[in-house]
Amino acid sequence: MVFWKRLFNPPSDSVPSASPSQFKGELLEVKGRADSQWRIFFSTERDIDLYELEELCDAVGWARRPLRKVKRALAYSFLVVSMWEVKGNQRRLVGFARATSDHAFNATIWDVVVHPRCQSQGLGKALMKYMIRQLRSEDISNITLFADPQVIDFYRRLGFVLDPEGIKGMFWYPD
Repeated sequence: MVFWKRLFNPPSDSVPSASPSQFKGELLEVKGRADSQWRIFFSTERDIDLYELEELCDAVGWARRPLRKVKRALAYSFLVVSMWEVKGNQRRLVGFARATSDHAFNATIWDVVVHPRCQSQGLGKALMKYMIRQLRSEDISNITLFADPQVIDFYRRLGFVLDPEGIKGMFWYPD
């Protein structure tokens, strides 16, 4: 489906969008880049182009998921955070995360993804801190997530702990 989108629409990085001051969210100035116009913007708006999100997930090698299910997951998430690279009048989705919650005590963070060319620059850490700050502002006190073995140390450095107090998670999967 991405092929058809590209055939009839220009690539997302060449589509002009609103200036950063018109976005709702938080702007993060990124230091240490040669391009002084390079900025990262965090948004909690849910209107995310599913094809652009699919391209981001493809970039990190995730298995494809049906877009209708992704759309439903976004609709039922408690919090959706997107991270945008803003250069001049152009924007590009470079990060994403979402959380589900009971709206009182607990939230679980899912689908944390940062484009490979934006990794190892502190942007994943900034995305997670933004997520946690948003969840804490809703008075959520217990934040959990699931992590692949290769990123456990990343989450540890952010204050997440493995198996706190001996609690063992359990999972049920269909046969």
